[in-house]
Amino acid sequence: MTYWLLVRGRGDRPLDARIDPAAISGHGSSRRPAVQRGDLAILYAAVWQALYGVVEVVGDPEDDPARERWPWRFEIRPLAVVGDLHDAPPVEAAGVFPQSIWRHSYIRLSEEQFEAGRALVELGSRRGA
Repeated sequence: MTYWLLVRGRGDRPLDARIDPAAISGHGSSRRPAVQRGDLAILYAAVWQALYGVVEVVGDPEDDPARERWPWRFEIRPLAVVGDLHDAPPVEAAGVFPQSIWRHSYIRLSEEQFEAGRALVELGSRRGA
C-alpha cells in the first residue's frame, strides 16, 4: 500500500470553507498517476494549506481525452472528513511543507506523514461532528 497527499483547489479555484463529504468521489491529474486502487490518501486544501480528509482509492486511474484539464481520474471514498476548513489542521503538522507540494496534483507520503495526517483529520472530524 502506498500513501498519498491529494492536492485539491488552486489559487484560481479555492475550495469553499464548508466541505460536503458526499461530493468527494474522485481526483484528477494531468498525467497518469502512480496511485492505485487500495492506496490511502490525505486530502489537502491548497489555498487553505490544510488537511481535511482521509480517503481510500477505490478505482484505477482512467484517461478521459475529452477532458481538457486533469484528464486522468480515479475514484476515491472518504473515510474521515473535517466539515469546515476553518477547523482543518495545517499541513505542516503532518510533517509536509507547502513548498514541497507546489505544482503537483498529488505527492507520495511516508507512512509516518500519513499516520500523523490521519490522526489530525480524524480529530478534526470528531470536533466538528
